[in-house]
Amino acid sequence: MSERIAVCPGSFDPITKGHIDIILRAANMFDKIIVVVMTNINKSCFFTPEERKELILKTVSDAKNIEVDIYDGLLADYAKLKGACAIIKGLRAMSDFEYEFQMALTNKKLNPEVETLFLTTSAENMYLSSSMVKQIAAMNGDVSDFIPEVIHDDIIERLSFKK
Repeated sequence: MSERIAVCPGSFDPITKGHIDIILRAANMFDKIIVVVMTNINKSCFFTPEERKELILKTVSDAKNIEVDIYDGLLADYAKLKGACAIIKGLRAMSDFEYEFQMALTNKKLNPEVETLFLTTSAENMYLSSSMVKQIAAMNGDVSDFIPEVIHDDIIERLSFKK
């Protein structure tokens, strides 16, 4: 039996406890999860792809079946390249669903071998987004409830106006 690989894509700028929740839950369902830092042309990022990869690696260092990668191309192509059978996407609210559903159909058309699985976020993370974390941190607010403790200082150092 072949290894069941899933890809968990995102911009992760920065990674939040909501992202980690989805990634760890997916890691319980597959043999290997590849968290892939993707380029989103509609977003401007505060962290480079390499920095985001390092932040993710710090947060998932205990998980044996999670890899972290960077890819600047089509997700459907990346999934095929890695032999992934699934793409994992987290949903916070119904507003996420329409966009993610459209993306899932597009990825299926581009790579018929891959399925998209939607995991709903846990209730305590429904409102949480990287954009919200960046806004709060930039205004010197406390983001410790929203991001993993192991990367807290990295996030504050980059985003806080207190420099």
